[in-house]
Amino acid sequence: MEGPYKLPEGWQWVELGEVCEIWDNLRRPVKKKLRNPGEIPYCGANGVIDYVSGYTHEGEFVLLAEDGGFYGPGERTAYLMRGRFWANNHVHIVRGKPDLLTNTFLLYWLIATDLHSYLTGATRPKLTQSAMRNLPIPLPPLEEQRRIIARIEELMGRVREARRLQEEAKKDADRLWQATLAEVFPRPGSELAEGWRWVKLGEVARIFSGTWGAEAVGTPPPGQTRARVVRVSDIKENYTINYYTVPVRQVRQTEATRLTLITGDIIVVKSSGSKAKVISGRAAIFSKQSELYIPSNFVFALRINFSKAQPEFLWYWLNSDHVKHLVESMVSTFTYPNLKKTDYCQLPVPLPPLPEQQRIVAYLDSVQEKVKALKRAQEQTETELQRLEQAILAGAFKGEL
Repeated sequence: MEGPYKLPEGWQWVELGEVCEIWDNLRRPVKKKLRNPGEIPYCGANGVIDYVSGYTHEGEFVLLAEDGGFYGPGERTAYLMRGRFWANNHVHIVRGKPDLLTNTFLLYWLIATDLHSYLTGATRPKLTQSAMRNLPIPLPPLEEQRRIIARIEELMGRVREARRLQEEAKKDADRLWQATLAEVFPRPGSELAEGWRWVKLGEVARIFSGTWGAEAVGTPPPGQTRARVVRVSDIKENYTINYYTVPVRQVRQTEATRLTLITGDIIVVKSSGSKAKVISGRAAIFSKQSELYIPSNFVFALRINFSKAQPEFLWYWLNSDHVKHLVESMVSTFTYPNLKKTDYCQLPVPLPPLPEQQRIVAYLDSVQEKVKALKRAQEQTETELQRLEQAILAGAFKGEL
Protein backbone atom coordinates (compact mmCIF):
# COMPACT_ATOMS: atom_id res chain seq x y z
CA MET A 1 0.00 0.00 0.00
CA GLU A 2 1.02 3.63 -0.44
CA GLY A 3 1.77 5.73 2.62
CA PRO A 4 2.08 9.44 3.37
CA TYR A 5 5.83 9.54 2.63
CA LYS A 6 8.58 7.50 0.96
CA LEU A 7 10.20 4.83 3.13
CA PRO A 8 13.78 3.58 3.18
CA GLU A 9 14.66 0.47 1.18
CA GLY A 10 13.45 -2.70 2.88
CA TRP A 11 10.58 -0.95 4.65
CA GLN A 12 6.94 -1.12 3.59
CA TRP A 13 3.63 0.52 4.42
CA VAL A 14 1.06 -1.87 5.89
CA GLU A 15 -2.27 -1.54 7.65
CA LEU A 16 -2.21 -1.94 11.40
CA GLY A 17 -4.74 -4.78 11.21
CA GLU A 18 -2.29 -6.79 9.09
CA VAL A 19 0.49 -6.78 11.67
CA CYS A 20 -1.42 -6.63 14.99
CA GLU A 21 -3.62 -8.89 17.05
CA ILE A 22 -6.70 -7.06 18.35
CA TRP A 23 -8.02 -8.14 21.74
CA ASP A 24 -10.97 -5.79 22.13
CA ASN A 25 -13.45 -8.63 22.59
CA LEU A 26 -12.33 -9.21 26.20
CA ARG A 27 -12.59 -5.63 27.42
CA ARG A 28 -15.53 -4.56 29.57
CA PRO A 29 -16.35 -1.76 32.01
CA VAL A 30 -16.76 -2.17 35.75
CA LYS A 31 -19.29 0.06 37.47
CA LYS A 32 -17.57 2.03 40.21
CA LYS A 33 -19.94 0.83 42.91
CA LEU A 34 -19.16 -2.80 41.97
CA ARG A 35 -15.36 -2.47 41.93
CA ASN A 36 -13.54 -4.55 44.52
CA PRO A 37 -10.31 -2.91 45.73
CA GLY A 38 -7.30 -4.85 44.54
CA GLU A 39 -3.86 -4.60 42.97
CA ILE A 40 -4.81 -5.13 39.31
CA PRO A 41 -4.65 -1.93 37.16
CA TYR A 42 -8.00 -0.84 35.74
CA CYS A 43 -7.24 0.82 32.40
CA GLY A 44 -9.10 3.45 30.39
CA ALA A 45 -8.47 5.78 27.48
CA ASN A 46 -5.74 7.82 29.16
CA GLY A 47 -4.12 5.31 31.48
CA VAL A 48 -4.68 3.48 34.76
CA ILE A 49 -7.72 4.94 36.54
CA ASP A 50 -8.19 2.53 39.45
CA TYR A 51 -7.17 -0.84 40.88
CA VAL A 52 -9.46 -3.89 41.02
CA SER A 53 -9.30 -7.55 42.01
CA GLY A 54 -10.02 -9.14 38.61
CA TYR A 55 -8.46 -8.88 35.16
CA THR A 56 -9.43 -9.13 31.49
CA HIS A 57 -5.99 -9.45 29.87
CA GLU A 58 -2.61 -10.93 30.72
CA GLY A 59 0.62 -10.36 28.82
CA GLU A 60 2.20 -7.41 27.01
CA PHE A 61 -0.21 -5.15 25.10
CA VAL A 62 -0.41 -1.65 23.68
CA LEU A 63 -3.55 0.19 24.79
CA LEU A 64 -4.87 2.86 22.42
CA ALA A 65 -7.62 5.33 23.33
CA GLU A 66 -10.91 4.65 21.52
CA ASP A 67 -12.53 7.85 22.80
CA GLY A 68 -11.81 10.50 25.39
CA GLY A 69 -8.12 10.47 24.47
CA PHE A 70 -5.76 13.04 23.03
CA TYR A 71 -4.76 12.31 19.48
CA GLY A 72 -2.08 14.87 18.60
CA PRO A 73 1.55 13.87 18.03
CA GLY A 74 3.38 13.36 21.31
CA GLU A 75 0.21 13.15 23.39
CA ARG A 76 -0.19 9.94 25.35
CA THR A 77 -2.93 8.37 23.28
CA ALA A 78 -1.22 4.99 23.67
CA TYR A 79 0.56 3.26 26.53
CA LEU A 80 2.10 -0.13 27.24
CA MET A 81 0.78 -2.60 29.82
CA ARG A 82 2.52 -5.75 31.02
CA GLY A 83 1.14 -8.53 33.21
CA ARG A 84 -2.49 -8.65 34.32
CA PHE A 85 -4.84 -5.71 33.87
CA TRP A 86 -8.52 -4.91 33.38
CA ALA A 87 -9.42 -2.83 30.29
CA ASN A 88 -12.69 -0.95 29.93
CA ASN A 89 -14.55 -0.25 26.68
CA HIS A 90 -12.91 3.15 26.07
CA VAL A 91 -9.59 1.69 24.99
CA HIS A 92 -8.41 -0.63 22.22
CA ILE A 93 -6.12 -3.51 23.17
CA VAL A 94 -3.58 -4.55 20.51
CA ARG A 95 -0.21 -6.22 20.23
CA GLY A 96 2.16 -6.80 17.36
CA LYS A 97 2.32 -10.20 15.70
CA PRO A 98 5.60 -11.58 17.08
CA ASP A 99 7.18 -12.29 13.69
CA LEU A 100 6.26 -8.88 12.22
CA LEU A 101 6.04 -6.06 14.77
CA THR A 102 7.38 -5.34 18.26
CA ASN A 103 5.03 -3.71 20.75
CA THR A 104 7.53 -0.99 21.64
CA PHE A 105 7.92 0.03 17.99
CA LEU A 106 4.11 0.14 17.70
CA LEU A 107 3.83 2.21 20.89
CA TYR A 108 6.35 4.84 19.77
CA TRP A 109 4.74 5.08 16.34
CA LEU A 110 1.28 5.67 17.86
CA ILE A 111 2.69 8.37 20.16
CA ALA A 112 4.34 10.07 17.18
CA THR A 113 1.32 9.94 14.86
CA ASP A 114 -1.50 12.46 14.49
CA LEU A 115 -4.69 10.35 14.46
CA HIS A 116 -7.24 13.17 14.18
CA SER A 117 -8.11 12.41 10.55
CA TYR A 118 -9.15 8.86 11.51
CA LEU A 119 -11.67 9.92 14.16
CA THR A 120 -15.45 10.00 13.69
CA GLY A 121 -18.14 11.82 15.68
CA ALA A 122 -18.39 15.53 16.44
CA THR A 123 -19.53 15.53 20.08
CA ARG A 124 -17.14 12.83 21.31
CA PRO A 125 -14.58 11.94 18.63
CA LYS A 126 -13.94 8.23 18.44
CA LEU A 127 -11.37 5.94 16.85
CA THR A 128 -13.44 2.95 15.74
CA GLN A 129 -11.94 -0.50 15.50
CA SER A 130 -12.31 -0.51 11.70
CA ALA A 131 -10.52 2.86 11.46
CA MET A 132 -7.78 1.56 13.74
CA ARG A 133 -7.31 -1.55 11.58
CA ASN A 134 -6.80 0.68 8.53
CA LEU A 135 -4.12 2.89 10.10
CA PRO A 136 -1.04 2.92 7.82
CA ILE A 137 2.12 2.01 9.72
CA PRO A 138 5.70 1.93 8.38
CA LEU A 139 7.15 -1.56 8.81
CA PRO A 140 10.91 -2.14 8.78
CA PRO A 141 12.40 -5.62 9.37
CA LEU A 142 12.34 -6.79 13.01
CA GLU A 143 16.06 -6.26 13.55
CA GLU A 144 15.76 -2.70 12.22
CA GLN A 145 12.79 -2.13 14.55
CA ARG A 146 14.91 -3.19 17.53
CA ARG A 147 17.79 -0.96 16.45
CA ILE A 148 15.43 2.02 16.07
CA ILE A 149 13.87 1.36 19.49
CA ALA A 150 17.32 1.25 21.10
CA ARG A 151 18.26 4.52 19.42
CA ILE A 152 14.97 6.20 20.43
CA GLU A 153 15.41 5.11 24.04
CA GLU A 154 19.02 6.32 24.10
CA LEU A 155 17.99 9.77 22.85
CA MET A 156 14.88 9.89 25.04
CA GLY A 157 17.09 9.05 28.02
CA ARG A 158 19.06 12.22 27.32
CA VAL A 159 15.82 14.18 27.08
CA ARG A 160 14.66 12.72 30.41
CA GLU A 161 17.94 13.76 32.03
CA ALA A 162 17.55 17.28 30.63
CA ARG A 163 14.00 17.35 31.99
CA ARG A 164 15.21 16.16 35.39
CA LEU A 165 17.73 19.00 35.50
CA GLN A 166 15.02 21.41 34.41
CA GLU A 167 12.75 20.20 37.25
CA GLU A 168 15.61 20.69 39.69
CA ALA A 169 16.04 24.25 38.41
CA LYS A 170 12.32 24.84 38.96
CA LYS A 171 12.58 23.54 42.53
CA ASP A 172 15.60 25.77 43.08
CA ALA A 173 13.54 28.79 41.97
CA ASP A 174 10.77 27.82 44.41
CA ARG A 175 13.32 27.32 47.20
CA LEU A 176 14.85 30.71 46.44
CA TRP A 177 11.43 32.34 46.75
CA GLN A 178 10.52 30.63 50.03
CA ALA A 179 14.01 31.40 51.42
CA THR A 180 13.41 35.07 50.58
CA LEU A 181 10.04 35.02 52.38
CA ALA A 182 11.68 33.32 55.38
CA GLU A 183 14.33 36.04 55.40
CA VAL A 184 11.70 38.80 55.46
CA PHE A 185 9.04 37.30 57.74
CA PRO A 186 9.74 36.10 61.31
CA ARG A 187 8.55 32.75 62.60
CA PRO A 188 5.14 32.89 64.32
CA GLY A 189 5.58 33.68 67.98
CA SER A 190 9.17 34.91 67.67
CA GLU A 191 10.42 38.26 68.94
CA LEU A 192 9.84 41.12 66.51
CA ALA A 193 11.96 44.08 65.50
CA GLU A 194 11.23 47.47 67.01
CA GLY A 195 8.01 48.94 65.60
CA TRP A 196 6.60 45.55 64.59
CA ARG A 197 3.78 43.80 66.49
CA TRP A 198 1.94 40.51 66.33
CA VAL A 199 -1.74 40.90 65.46
CA LYS A 200 -4.53 38.50 64.52
CA LEU A 201 -5.63 38.37 60.90
CA GLY A 202 -9.16 39.28 61.98
CA GLU A 203 -7.83 42.58 63.38
CA VAL A 204 -6.65 43.83 59.99
CA ALA A 205 -9.21 42.23 57.66
CA ARG A 206 -12.90 41.39 57.57
CA ILE A 207 -13.25 37.77 56.50
CA PHE A 208 -16.35 36.49 54.75
CA SER A 209 -17.40 33.63 52.51
CA GLY A 210 -19.63 33.76 49.44
CA THR A 211 -22.30 31.86 47.58
CA TRP A 212 -22.53 29.60 44.55
CA GLY A 213 -25.88 30.79 43.23
CA ALA A 214 -27.74 29.09 40.40
CA GLU A 215 -27.11 28.36 36.74
CA ALA A 216 -27.37 31.51 34.65
CA VAL A 217 -30.03 30.82 32.03
CA GLY A 218 -31.88 33.56 30.18
CA THR A 219 -32.76 36.94 31.68
CA PRO A 220 -32.51 36.98 35.50
CA PRO A 221 -35.90 37.37 37.24
CA PRO A 222 -36.59 40.37 39.52
CA GLY A 223 -34.33 40.43 42.54
CA GLN A 224 -31.71 38.31 40.78
CA THR A 225 -28.58 39.30 38.83
CA ARG A 226 -25.61 37.75 37.12
CA ALA A 227 -22.14 37.67 38.65
CA ARG A 228 -18.89 35.87 38.10
CA VAL A 229 -18.28 33.57 41.06
CA VAL A 230 -14.65 32.84 41.95
CA ARG A 231 -14.11 29.14 42.68
CA VAL A 232 -11.20 27.21 44.19
CA SER A 233 -10.09 26.08 40.72
CA ASP A 234 -9.81 29.71 39.57
CA ILE A 235 -7.04 30.35 42.13
CA LYS A 236 -3.90 29.05 40.48
CA GLU A 237 -0.73 27.49 41.88
CA ASN A 238 1.11 30.76 41.23
CA TYR A 239 -1.31 32.51 43.65
CA THR A 240 -3.16 34.48 40.99
CA ILE A 241 -6.78 34.41 39.78
CA ASN A 242 -7.51 33.12 36.29
CA TYR A 243 -10.31 35.56 35.42
CA TYR A 244 -11.00 33.78 32.10
CA THR A 245 -12.22 30.61 33.81
CA VAL A 246 -14.48 32.22 36.43
CA PRO A 247 -18.07 31.12 35.63
CA VAL A 248 -21.12 33.36 35.36
CA ARG A 249 -23.84 32.44 37.87
CA GLN A 250 -27.22 33.84 38.87
CA VAL A 251 -27.42 35.20 42.43
CA ARG A 252 -29.75 37.32 44.53
CA GLN A 253 -29.18 41.05 44.05
CA THR A 254 -28.82 41.54 47.81
CA GLU A 255 -26.12 38.86 47.91
CA ALA A 256 -24.30 40.37 44.93
CA THR A 257 -24.26 43.79 46.60
CA ARG A 258 -23.01 42.38 49.88
CA LEU A 259 -20.32 40.18 48.33
CA THR A 260 -19.00 42.35 45.48
CA LEU A 261 -15.21 42.09 45.36
CA ILE A 262 -13.04 45.22 45.16
CA THR A 263 -9.40 45.79 44.27
CA GLY A 264 -7.17 44.67 47.11
CA ASP A 265 -9.46 41.91 48.38
CA ILE A 266 -7.59 38.67 48.99
CA ILE A 267 -9.31 35.43 47.95
CA VAL A 268 -8.30 32.39 50.01
CA VAL A 269 -9.08 28.72 49.38
CA LYS A 270 -11.23 27.48 52.26
CA SER A 271 -12.01 23.87 51.32
CA SER A 272 -9.99 21.81 48.86
CA GLY A 273 -7.21 19.29 48.43
CA SER A 274 -6.39 16.23 50.51
CA LYS A 275 -4.35 15.31 53.55
CA ALA A 276 -1.45 14.58 51.23
CA LYS A 277 -1.79 17.88 49.37
CA VAL A 278 -3.44 20.69 51.31
CA ILE A 279 -4.65 23.50 49.04
CA SER A 280 -6.63 25.29 51.74
CA GLY A 281 -4.98 28.61 52.53
CA ARG A 282 -3.79 29.37 48.99
CA ALA A 283 -4.34 33.11 48.50
CA ALA A 284 -4.66 35.48 45.52
CA ILE A 285 -5.22 39.25 45.28
CA PHE A 286 -8.29 40.44 43.40
CA SER A 287 -8.06 43.31 40.93
CA LYS A 288 -11.34 44.99 39.91
CA GLN A 289 -12.73 43.80 36.57
CA SER A 290 -15.33 45.24 34.21
CA GLU A 291 -17.90 42.64 35.38
CA LEU A 292 -19.25 41.94 38.85
CA TYR A 293 -17.24 39.33 40.78
CA ILE A 294 -18.12 37.65 44.08
CA PRO A 295 -16.54 34.78 46.08
CA SER A 296 -18.01 31.28 46.10
CA ASN A 297 -18.88 29.39 49.27
CA PHE A 298 -15.63 27.37 49.12
CA VAL A 299 -13.35 30.40 49.44
CA PHE A 300 -12.86 33.25 51.88
CA ALA A 301 -12.64 36.90 50.87
CA LEU A 302 -10.49 39.19 53.00
CA ARG A 303 -11.47 42.89 52.98
CA ILE A 304 -8.31 44.62 54.17
CA ASN A 305 -8.28 47.61 56.51
CA PHE A 306 -5.99 49.81 54.41
CA SER A 307 -5.18 52.04 57.39
CA LYS A 308 -3.47 49.08 59.06
CA ALA A 309 -2.19 46.78 56.35
CA GLN A 310 -1.20 46.73 52.70
CA PRO A 311 -2.92 43.92 50.73
CA GLU A 312 0.31 42.86 48.98
CA PHE A 313 2.09 42.56 52.34
CA LEU A 314 -0.61 40.26 53.70
CA TRP A 315 -0.71 38.31 50.43
CA TYR A 316 3.01 37.54 50.64
CA TRP A 317 2.68 36.55 54.30
CA LEU A 318 -0.33 34.28 53.70
CA ASN A 319 1.53 32.39 50.97
CA SER A 320 4.71 31.90 53.01
CA ASP A 321 5.76 28.49 54.31
CA HIS A 322 5.23 29.79 57.85
CA VAL A 323 1.50 30.20 57.20
CA LYS A 324 1.21 27.05 55.10
CA HIS A 325 2.41 25.00 58.07
CA LEU A 326 -0.06 26.75 60.37
CA VAL A 327 -2.94 26.09 57.95
CA GLU A 328 -1.95 22.43 57.61
CA SER A 329 -2.18 22.07 61.39
CA MET A 330 -5.59 23.82 61.39
CA VAL A 331 -7.07 21.33 58.89
CA SER A 332 -5.17 18.21 60.02
CA THR A 333 -8.21 16.67 61.74
CA PHE A 334 -10.31 16.75 58.57
CA THR A 335 -10.30 14.02 55.90
CA TYR A 336 -11.22 16.74 53.40
CA PRO A 337 -9.24 19.87 54.39
CA ASN A 338 -11.66 22.56 55.52
CA LEU A 339 -10.39 25.85 56.94
CA LYS A 340 -12.68 27.24 59.64
CA LYS A 341 -13.28 30.98 59.68
CA THR A 342 -12.86 31.15 63.46
CA ASP A 343 -9.42 29.52 63.21
CA TYR A 344 -8.34 31.61 60.23
CA CYS A 345 -9.29 34.87 61.96
CA GLN A 346 -6.84 33.95 64.74
CA LEU A 347 -3.93 33.51 62.31
CA PRO A 348 -0.94 35.56 63.57
CA VAL A 349 0.40 38.36 61.35
CA PRO A 350 3.75 40.14 61.95
CA LEU A 351 2.78 43.75 61.31
CA PRO A 352 5.31 46.57 60.81
CA PRO A 353 4.34 50.21 60.18
CA LEU A 354 2.85 50.93 56.74
CA PRO A 355 6.04 52.53 55.30
CA GLU A 356 7.98 49.39 56.27
CA GLN A 357 5.28 47.20 54.71
CA GLN A 358 5.63 49.17 51.47
CA ARG A 359 9.42 48.77 51.51
CA ILE A 360 9.12 45.01 52.06
CA VAL A 361 6.55 44.68 49.28
CA ALA A 362 8.83 46.56 46.85
CA TYR A 363 11.72 44.23 47.74
CA LEU A 364 9.62 41.08 47.40
CA ASP A 365 8.19 42.33 44.09
CA SER A 366 11.72 42.69 42.69
CA VAL A 367 12.73 39.19 43.82
CA GLN A 368 9.51 37.72 42.48
CA GLU A 369 10.20 39.19 39.04
CA LYS A 370 13.55 37.41 39.00
CA VAL A 371 11.90 34.14 40.04
CA LYS A 372 9.27 34.56 37.32
CA ALA A 373 12.02 35.12 34.74
CA LEU A 374 13.68 31.88 35.86
CA LYS A 375 10.40 29.98 35.53
CA ARG A 376 9.69 31.46 32.10
CA ALA A 377 13.08 30.19 30.97
CA GLN A 378 12.23 26.76 32.36
CA GLU A 379 8.88 26.73 30.53
CA GLN A 380 10.69 27.59 27.30
CA THR A 381 13.10 24.73 27.96
CA GLU A 382 10.17 22.34 28.45
CA THR A 383 8.65 23.47 25.13
CA GLU A 384 11.98 22.85 23.40
CA LEU A 385 12.28 19.40 24.99
CA GLN A 386 8.81 18.48 23.74
CA ARG A 387 9.79 19.58 20.23
CA LEU A 388 12.98 17.54 20.49
CA GLU A 389 11.01 14.44 21.48
CA GLN A 390 8.77 14.89 18.44
CA ALA A 391 11.76 15.42 16.16
CA ILE A 392 13.33 12.21 17.46
CA LEU A 393 10.13 10.22 16.81
CA ALA A 394 9.46 11.82 13.44
CA GLY A 395 12.98 10.98 12.31
CA ALA A 396 12.74 7.43 13.65
CA PHE A 397 9.78 6.47 11.46
CA LYS A 398 11.31 7.96 8.34
CA GLY A 399 14.49 5.91 8.77
CA GLU A 400 16.59 8.93 9.76
CA LEU A 401 17.94 7.65 13.08
